[in-house]
Amino acid sequence: MRRRITVFGATGSIGENTIDLLTRQGGPESYDVVALSGGRNIARLAEQARDLQADLAVTAYPECYDDLKAALAGSGVEAAAGPEALVEAADRPSDWIMSSIVGAAGLVPGMRALKHGTTLALANKESLVTAGPLLLATAEQHKTRILPVDSEHSAVFQALVGEDIDAVERVVITASGGAFRDWPIEDLEKATPEQASSHPNWAMGQRITVDSASMFNKALELIETKEYFGIAPEKIDAVVHPESMIHALVGFRDGALMAHLGAPDMRHAIGYALNWPDRADLPVARLDLVELGQLNFRAACETRWPALRLAREVMAAGGLTGAAFNASKEAALDAFLGRQIKFTQMSQVVEAVLEALSRDGGLTNTEISLENVLHVDHLAREEAARVVATLEH
Repeated sequence: MRRRITVFGATGSIGENTIDLLTRQGGPESYDVVALSGGRNIARLAEQARDLQADLAVTAYPECYDDLKAALAGSGVEAAAGPEALVEAADRPSDWIMSSIVGAAGLVPGMRALKHGTTLALANKESLVTAGPLLLATAEQHKTRILPVDSEHSAVFQALVGEDIDAVERVVITASGGAFRDWPIEDLEKATPEQASSHPNWAMGQRITVDSASMFNKALELIETKEYFGIAPEKIDAVVHPESMIHALVGFRDGALMAHLGAPDMRHAIGYALNWPDRADLPVARLDLVELGQLNFRAACETRWPALRLAREVMAAGGLTGAAFNASKEAALDAFLGRQIKFTQMSQVVEAVLEALSRDGGLTNTEISLENVLHVDHLAREEAARVVATLEH
C-alpha cells in the first residue's frame, strides 16, 4: 500500500529537497500525495502538484487563489488558499507529513497534522521552541511519531539509536558561523541584509541564512534540543565548525563521543526521516576524508553572538518564554531586512521584549496552551514593533 504524503512549505528550500527525494523514489507511482502547500511562488507550487498528482495544493495567501486555480486548471488538483485552508489540509489524514513552513506560521498546521497523521517530519523548529511540551503531548496522545529534520537534531537522533538517553553526558551541535564568522566584531553593526544573506556552506532561504549569520538559528536549535530530547540545558553546547561536515556530537558518560558526518545537504536528514527506520540510497555527496584533510572548531562566542546567551536564558526560564523569543526574533529579522535597524540591534530587540513580557512572571506562570502561545506571539510582535521604533536609524 502506497504511503500518503503531505508537504507543508513545498516551495521552500526544505520542501524542494523533499519533493526531489519523493520524485526520485517514484513520485506518484510510489506515493499518494494528499496535499502540498506553498507561498507566493504559484507557478512552482502548481508544477509540483501536477508532477506529483497531488489531491490538493494550498497557497498561504488568499490573494493568490485565482492564480493557483488557473495554474491547476484541467489537472484534477484542487486549489485552496489562506490559513484556514492550511488547517483543512492538515486535517486530511496522511502517513508522513513534512512540516517545513518557516516561522511560527507552521505551528498550527503542524499541531493539527499530529491529530491525523502517523509520522510528522519536523523541519519547523519554531514549533518546538514556542510550544514544545504541547507539541510532544499532542503527538503522544494521538500516537504520532515526530522525527527531527534539522540536520543537527537528525544527527543527534541517529547517534542515539540503541542508546540509553540517561547515559548522555553532553550534546554538541555545530554551527558554520554564517556569513560573518570571520568579520571583526566591530564591523558587524555595518552588515547589510545582502551580506547577511550569503551563506558560506548551505543553500537555504534568505531568512534562515540571515538567522545563521546572527546565530539566532543556532539559538533556536539549542532550545529545540532541550525540548525534543529532554536533555538538561547545561548539557547542551554549540561550537563553530566552519566546514559543516559534522552536524552534531553526542558524548556519553564513559567518555565516548559519537559524531554524525555528512556533506552539507539537507537531503541527508530529509531522506532519513522519509525512509526511517530503514536507510535508502540518497543522491548526496560521499565524503572523501583524505581530500577533506582536516576539521576545525572554535568556541561560539556569546559576545559576538548574543543570541546564544539569550537562548540559555530562555531554556532556564521555560514556560512561554520560547514563544516570546521566537516572535520577537522574527519581528527583529523583518526590521533588519527592512533596513529599520542594524544587524547588531536584532538581539537588542529580542532582549528588550523578553524583559518587558517577563515582568511579574507573565511568561512562566501561564499554562502552555495553543491559545496562550498564539497570544504571547502577538504580544511579543507588538512589543518588538515598539522597541524597533526607538532604535530606527
